[in-house]
Order: sequence, then C-alpha cells, then structure tokens
Amino acid sequence: MTEPVAAVVYALFVWWFTTGLILLLDGRPRHTFRASLAGATLLMLGAAYVLVDTRDDASASGAYLAFTAAVVVWGWIEMTFLMGFVTGPRRHACPAGCSGPAHFLHAIQAILWHELLIIGAATAIVAIAWDAANPVGAWTFLLLWGMRQSAKLNLFLGVPNLGEEYLPDHLRYLRSFFDRRPMNLLFPVSVTLGTLLAALLIGDARAAEPGSFEAISATLLAALTVLAVLEHWFLVLPLPVAALWSWGMRTRAHPSADAPTPPPGAARVPTAG
Repeated sequence: MTEPVAAVVYALFVWWFTTGLILLLDGRPRHTFRASLAGATLLMLGAAYVLVDTRDDASASGAYLAFTAAVVVWGWIEMTFLMGFVTGPRRHACPAGCSGPAHFLHAIQAILWHELLIIGAATAIVAIAWDAANPVGAWTFLLLWGMRQSAKLNLFLGVPNLGEEYLPDHLRYLRSFFDRRPMNLLFPVSVTLGTLLAALLIGDARAAEPGSFEAISATLLAALTVLAVLEHWFLVLPLPVAALWSWGMRTRAHPSADAPTPPPGAARVPTAG
C-alpha cells in the first residue's frame, strides 16, 4: 500500500471508528456516562500530551500522531456534549412558532457552553502549535471545528435529512432548532468552499515528496476535508447513512430504561449539526 493510500485509509478509519464508538457509548444507559467520559478524559489528556510531544516532530509518524491526537480531543468534546455534561443554559425546546432572531438566540443558548469549550480547546491547541514544526494537530482541530460549525448552521437553516436518529433521548429538544427544507443558501457555499480546500490540500500532497511529512500531513487533512464535505452531502442526499455505523447505533435500538421523557415541545420540527 502506497503512502498516500495508507494515509487516506487511516483518516477514513479514524473518522468512521471514532464516530461509531461515540454513538455506541452515547446510546447506552445514562448511568454509564460518567465512567465512559472518565475513560475518554484519560485518553484526551494523553492526546494533549502527544500534541505537546510532537510539536517539533516533522516526520510522517509525527503527522499521524498529531492528527490522531486532535481527533481524540475533538471526540472528547463531542462526548461531553452528546452525553449532556456540557451543552448550554437552555435545556428545553423552542416553543412552536418561534422564529427569526429570537429562534437563533435560543439555538445559541442551547449549545453555548459547548461552543465555549471548543473555543478554549482550539486556543490551547493553536498555542501548542504556534511556531511549531508540526502544526498538523492544530489544523486538524480547526478543520473539524469549521466544518462542524457549517453543518450546524445548515441544520438550523434547513436541509432534507435532519439526522434525528443520532440524537440521544436527553437531547431530543435540539430537534426544535432544526428545519427541514429542500435546500438553504448556505449549503452550496459550504460544499464549494470545502471542495476547494480539499483540492488545494490534494495539490499540496501531490507536490510534496512522497512519504514526507508535508505529503502525509496534506493527505490526512485532504482526506478529512473530503469526508467533511461528504457529511454535508449526507444532509441532502437520500442515502442510508446510518448503516455505516449500524454497530454503533445498536444501543439506540430500544430506549434505555433510565432515559428521560422528552420535554414538552421537543417534537417540534418544521416538516437537521
């Protein structure tokens, strides 16, 4: 297997496996969340150490390690949100008929602490990578952040596929901030910019010496960008996307006994982060 193919396969596997693992853990009974998050926190601290340790390691292995560490930190942040530990001051659905600036403000309130945690983590990771020989971890985290923000805005503005099946019971109220529409004006901008970025990174990878730090770094970032663009297309194309993580979704097949009843209004979805 050539170096570019190996890097692409690795990025694909990390994206697929970490997503499925988070879905699997988040679908378990809520009384298991503290233990799961405790284990994830240990991994996150190890990943933070790796980011510091590899900041001056401009080798192919350094690129792989920094990339993986950034994904682990991102996964930990996602777990704190999906398990309900770090969300926002608003923990109930928007009332029916709410729209405009008030609706947008309510949506921000629902995820405010989560967004502040991401900003804090991004600041720390960028500080670690500042003037470092290996900035792959920082670029990986910033790429994940940017594309996830784009996906959230597209869900808020309206797309055909809302992905409600990925929401755990205790976050069902977030469905009230999604809108189901055939398209929104942001979507073509998101996929166009993402595609252009992927093309630039692919060009950088092709121009670099095969197997070098620069080639591996650009390939990993390009693969992640392509996957992020693909996730955007999942929002509009009629594809059985959940089948990709059927092993992670099996804990959601039957609501857990200790899952709370969704709050009043949680089912409000104009009939998508």
